[in-house]
Amino acid sequence: MNDIISKAALEARRARFKPGSTVELIFMNDPFTKLQPGEQGKVLFVDSIGTAHIQWNNGSTLGAAYGEDHIKLVTD
Repeated sequence: MNDIISKAALEARRARFKPGSTVELIFMNDPFTKLQPGEQGKVLFVDSIGTAHIQWNNGSTLGAAYGEDHIKLVTD
């Protein structure tokens, strides 16, 4: 399950994954998603528990959960 995010880690995640930034999926711990590693999307926002909400290029809006899923920044 999700790790609890510290205030400092949340601030760092929000600074790194700013709204409008392009990210790429590395790994998603969700057996039901159709998202695959390498898919890209735009960050909408990072919520109070560190989930990065993303508008994926395939139309999905599934969030990347802090401590569970892995994304990388492609562009600011």
